[in-house]
Amino acid sequence: MYKKILEFIRRNRLLAPGDRIIVALSGGADSVCLLVVLNELKETLGISLKAVHVHHGLRGEEADRDSAYAKELSRSLGVPFSSARVDAAGYAKEHRMSVEEAGRHLRYEIFEKERMEFGGNKIAVAHHADDQAETILYHLFRGTGLKGLGGIRPVRDRIVRPLLSVGKEEILAYLREKGISYCEDSTNSHTDYARNRIRNFLLPAIREQINPRVSENILHAGEMAAKADEYLEKQAEHFLKDWGTKTTDETGAVTAYAVGADRLLKEDDIIKTYVLRAMIRSVRASMKDITLTHVESVKALLSAQKGKQVDLPGKLLAVRISDGLWIKNKNQKESVDHSKNQPLPNVDFRVFSYKKGQEIPKNGYTKWFDYDKIKCTLSVRYRKSGDYMTLAGGGRKTVKAFMIDEKVPREERDKIPLIADGSHVLWVIGYRISEYYKITDDTHTVIQMQLDGGKDNG
Repeated sequence: MYKKILEFIRRNRLLAPGDRIIVALSGGADSVCLLVVLNELKETLGISLKAVHVHHGLRGEEADRDSAYAKELSRSLGVPFSSARVDAAGYAKEHRMSVEEAGRHLRYEIFEKERMEFGGNKIAVAHHADDQAETILYHLFRGTGLKGLGGIRPVRDRIVRPLLSVGKEEILAYLREKGISYCEDSTNSHTDYARNRIRNFLLPAIREQINPRVSENILHAGEMAAKADEYLEKQAEHFLKDWGTKTTDETGAVTAYAVGADRLLKEDDIIKTYVLRAMIRSVRASMKDITLTHVESVKALLSAQKGKQVDLPGKLLAVRISDGLWIKNKNQKESVDHSKNQPLPNVDFRVFSYKKGQEIPKNGYTKWFDYDKIKCTLSVRYRKSGDYMTLAGGGRKTVKAFMIDEKVPREERDKIPLIADGSHVLWVIGYRISEYYKITDDTHTVIQMQLDGGKDNG
């Protein structure tokens, strides 16, 4: 079991030498196993530990027993210990949330406070493989996308979950083998909670009647869903980097996000979904209460008439504008520049051998460049921060400085298309080309770039 957990920690880069870790210790079997295992591995991993117990002010004497046991276990292991008492029921009533949600909020608040006092950088919690299977099924039954099917992530911000590779039976067998006791939480056997019903009835029935390896198979599907979700989120980020336009307030918070409707409509449906989710999350800083139905309603605006809008949770508004889609706070005035969302020109590329003395086109819509000097995949796009051109003599000039020198109006600069080799710009269409890529007597191969239609655009 040590080997299995150690491999999981290293594979997912959960811990590193020098880490100072708060271990969430409830006194139950899972958290006891977590503390004991990490304490056994601390020399191997080069880490320091502190156990923290949170008494939620519920379950009376049973909770007092758990708190006393957590303290004694930590003492016996030689691990620093701290405990705190909170009023979960009172907090839940005051903030109109469930006691379970209130307890979780207060618990992590205590862990974060203890982490800072300990000089720690991570918080370890005891979710295990069966928790993962329950979570994935719970999300599936309630309705979810790939993110929910991905379940609990091994790492989230400072939170790490070293036990996700082992199941409940392995944990209990380990504690029996070591002769280590733990506290039973009587509420775990209650059947009035959806997760407990999945744990105590549904999964055991599936193991018995369909497949004894159900948890393992659910975990594998969850890992695949998590990888797919991560990949699609990156694709959405790339799309918005190239095609999105956002405004921010004085603190840097995003207050509005716009994207070209025609451009987004060309993408596969799943990319549309992830782009819209990313826009909503950027403006709202959360996806709480945002459902698939909300996202689909926003997606429908891409094909709607100008002026159509959809209200979203968190005082957000999605509006169809003349050339795109805008997601904003309801009190945000429409000041987003949508110029980047206009269609880019179509460029025809052709590569051929160069013969010394060949006549080079001198019109504004066809340009020749030294193909062998190109290092990256060429892109037709609008300017980005860091873009530059090479001048005669080998010096550099940023595209921004070039446009200023050319007296291009500020409001027009993001509307000028260019062709770039990474950040090195070959051609600011309608203006000039980079000296670095020009044809010389040493050129062997030419790449010709011609604007679609052969019409002189500059």
